[in-house]
Amino acid sequence: MMDWTAAKVSLTLAVLTAGLLLPVGLLLARWLATTRWPGRPIVEALLLLPLLLPPTVLGFYFLVSLGRGSPLGMWLAAHDVTLVFSMPGLLVVSWLVNVPFMVQPIQRAFAAVPNALREAAWVSGLGPWATFWRVELPLAWPGLVAGVALTMAHTLGEFGVVLMVGGNIPGETRTLSVAIYDRVQSFDFQGAHTMALALVAVSVLALSLVLAFDRTGQRSAAEHNA
Repeated sequence: MMDWTAAKVSLTLAVLTAGLLLPVGLLLARWLATTRWPGRPIVEALLLLPLLLPPTVLGFYFLVSLGRGSPLGMWLAAHDVTLVFSMPGLLVVSWLVNVPFMVQPIQRAFAAVPNALREAAWVSGLGPWATFWRVELPLAWPGLVAGVALTMAHTLGEFGVVLMVGGNIPGETRTLSVAIYDRVQSFDFQGAHTMALALVAVSVLALSLVLAFDRTGQRSAAEHNA
């Protein structure tokens, strides 16, 4: 049986994470795709760290830096702000973990925009901001869709960092992935199977969207290069 309360928490977390990460991811991805700054590889490496580090490592350092035993944690507690074992804290760590999933597809989309189009827009009198909105963004939109899809799918399936930072509070921080773990622990394999299939379906749909829109972006870039 599906845990609808956990599903609601997971969906809320996924929507908020994608919505808050999209503006930052968009600007960061565009900068990475166009900058010639020598330090760009270092920035890209830092952004990719969540893909390589175990979620428990990220969760551990989040707890250490924002728990009540840290200076920042004590300052937050003094101002009645609780991030550990709460939805706001879960949202913050989810935002950090999903940066590469949002940035990478958008960066590839902006990198595929021909520089000749930007130069033509500048010659026509458009400034950098107008060129971004009227030329680059309409061509890079498939990357935005792919980034949002990947971010939401990954958020729905994240387990380790969610359990460490959010705990297992019903109706507040218990997500579908944590609910699956609980069902397995209680030998309710049918319930775990139902929820696991739902996450598999979401992941397949997200990957299908990423591949479809990636091909759309490649065709659009090829047409403008021709």
